[in-house]
Amino acid sequence: MAFNKKSGNLSIIHEKMPANTAEVRHFHEKSRQFFFVLSGTATIEIDGKEVILNPQEGAEVPPLVPHQMFNKSNNEIEFLVVSQPTSKGDRMLID
Repeated sequence: MAFNKKSGNLSIIHEKMPANTAEVRHFHEKSRQFFFVLSGTATIEIDGKEVILNPQEGAEVPPLVPHQMFNKSNNEIEFLVVSQPTSKGDRMLID
């Protein structure tokens, strides 16, 4: 069961990512984010450095820092993204 909770300055989103996919590289002007893996193995690139996240591991991304989540595995991954303040309208794509 997926959920999204957005209240005031806090956003908690439950995401699933299919095998061998990636999100678009971006940054947030104001939002600080925390990615927490529930299942599978995720790879997150934070400011040019790749970090492997296994279940029950997480990584923080401060505002203005470029990042990109990858699923380089052959299985779906599930993770939580906690943003403060909410990242809605705060996502800046990187060419």
